[in-house]
Amino acid sequence: MGIEIDLLRNYPRANRDLTSRQAEKTEEVRSIAREFGKEFFDGDRKYGYGGFHYNPRFWSPVIPDFEEHFGDLTAKTVLDVGCGKGFLLFDLLRLRPGVQVAGVDISKYAIENAKEEVRHLASVADAKALPFASKSFDLVISINTIHNLELSECKEALREINRVSKGQSFITVDAYRNEEEKERMWAWNLTAKTILSTDDWKTVFDEVGYRGDYFWFIP
Repeated sequence: MGIEIDLLRNYPRANRDLTSRQAEKTEEVRSIAREFGKEFFDGDRKYGYGGFHYNPRFWSPVIPDFEEHFGDLTAKTVLDVGCGKGFLLFDLLRLRPGVQVAGVDISKYAIENAKEEVRHLASVADAKALPFASKSFDLVISINTIHNLELSECKEALREINRVSKGQSFITVDAYRNEEEKERMWAWNLTAKTILSTDDWKTVFDEVGYRGDYFWFIP
């Protein structure tokens, strides 16, 4: 197992209305959100993002932290598991010319509507069965993605991240450290199927032999 490190500390934080979110989360809404289609990305806010659009202020301040931790990115091959519309891929190429990037996402809608400049570098694929040879990438990143799987599937995805990485990886997952955070997480969560305490996540990482670094999403 790698280290716990907040590489998204400079990612802008949104104000979250947990009361409103919890009131809207019917099983029908969850079911629609978990299709990860148009409604989730660009439909009504209750189903997900409420409009998922590129903005350079999100990933631009994060990439220097990735580089400080993992080293020069311009000479690396990088995979984004759960790449959505490819905004991180685009900013990596824009800010670190020479980096080689690829992205996968379970959402056909997201890939078809990915940023035009990187659409050819992204494909529809399942995190449990990444369509790449072993040790294909210097760095594998997966932000707020694998927790959308059942626990047994999360373990498969972690093993896949290990397999396609040459050694460096970073993931974030929904988690909590105490009962107050647990209540807030369940009030916020829309799509995650596996939400564990930070200690339980570390046990999972250890069980599957996950070698990469990690941090938590806690609303």
